[in-house]
Amino acid sequence: MPSKNKVTVTAEPGKQELFITREFDAPRALVYKAHIDPKLYAQWLGPHGYEMILESFEPVSGGRYRYIQKDTHGNEFGFHGCFHEISEELMIQTFEFEGLPERGHVILDTMRLEELPGNRTRVTIQSVYQSVEDRDGMVKAGMEKGVREGYERMDDILAGMK
Repeated sequence: MPSKNKVTVTAEPGKQELFITREFDAPRALVYKAHIDPKLYAQWLGPHGYEMILESFEPVSGGRYRYIQKDTHGNEFGFHGCFHEISEELMIQTFEFEGLPERGHVILDTMRLEELPGNRTRVTIQSVYQSVEDRDGMVKAGMEKGVREGYERMDDILAGMK
């Protein structure tokens, strides 16, 4: 369901990074839990209508993950990465889409979870890409729609946790 909390994606021309900002009507501890609990994570990550297959998920510093998202036509899209730092305030991880013709297009994501008044949370993600072309390709592929729809799904989960 659409949310009053909007996703903001900032991608300045010619830069290898972008920023994603989104607020949630839930305390930081619950937003964090939605990112590290495999049952919750599999329910919200990705666009509407996609099935999540979580093959591995070790949300600890030094852990790894791999998942597949399957669309309604049966197409599968694999992603994997490593967790470098995991805490309620800061999550640093790599992210790689497995569907590119060559490997090595790794993204470094730094996510900060900020407590706001009224038991709310602001998530700010800085994603650094290997090249401007990689960043622009991700934006053109509809990354913002997937992030927005995933966070809308997370809103529904968080509402049920309060």
